[in-house]
Amino acid sequence: MDEQKQIVMIPVPVMSKERFAEMTGLSEGQVRGMIEKGHLPSMKCGKARMVNIARLSQEAINLEDWTA
Repeated sequence: MDEQKQIVMIPVPVMSKERFAEMTGLSEGQVRGMIEKGHLPSMKCGKARMVNIARLSQEAINLEDWTA
């Protein structure tokens, strides 16, 4: 049986640390720490450091067993 993975399209590929914290229930300090330790992908957008939601989603898809 061929295994297929679905691609999830998200409307926004990056998100502010503050918004990510709000949506996940984490504190802004926890999000900042996760970024600094390399546990949460991020990228610079101008002066701001943004959570890279697209990369986070792709990493989750690659790590999970999506067989039904």
